Amino acid sequence: MALILNIETATPVLSVALAKNGEIIAKREENTQNRHAEHITLFIKELLEKSQAKTEDLDAVAVSEGPGSYTGLRIGVSTAKGICYAKDLPLIAVSTLKAMAWSMARQWEKESDKRDVLFCPMIDARRMEVYSAFFDRKNHQIRKVQADVIDGNSYSDFLAEKTVIFGGDGAGKCKDVIHSENALFLDNIHPSSEAMAPIAESYYRDKVFADVAYFEPFYLKAFKAGKPKVKGLYD
Repeated sequence: MALILNIETATPVLSVALAKNGEIIAKREENTQNRHAEHITLFIKELLEKSQAKTEDLDAVAVSEGPGSYTGLRIGVSTAKGICYAKDLPLIAVSTLKAMAWSMARQWEKESDKRDVLFCPMIDARRMEVYSAFFDRKNHQIRKVQADVIDGNSYSDFLAEKTVIFGGDGAGKCKDVIHSENALFLDNIHPSSEAMAPIAESYYRDKVFADVAYFEPFYLKAFKAGKPKVKGLYD
């Protein structure tokens, strides 16, 4: 059995969980913009103390790899790498959207609906754009991760054939413009370290590890720094 620290920082949600054999034994989570750097190490310390564990007891560290916020991903990955370097632990990278799809499938199972559905987790990418991918009920990825601009024709090829379950903070954009009886929506879906845990456990068993030295988050889109708002600097 593996003791794995799971770190999720891809969005405004900061989520850290300690899992043993894929089961959560402690979790700390908050949804507060721009507080990841301030709170992440504190959350990890609290989880370890609550579980009466030390970093030396960890078997691996799992981190959400994106897509998502450039700054948030950098904070999560840097923290995970730091622990792995210090304690010589393997690093596990988990797709943010794959973990969200796993959570969506578990929630959908509670509906006892046996339809052949697809899950489309979405992360808000501002304006009418989202980061999304498609997964089946067994969490197999059906369509690659893309940055999609949402309009009335979005995902029409999928919706023509199957029921698609949308979820995440980007899904609200679809509710207003996609009018299909095959489009359904799940509320309260967000990236969480809890959903990472079973995926990270399976990766650990199969030795699917990231290179601690060279691993970079999956930003999907290039980072664009804003211009400093200093009068006269760019006049």
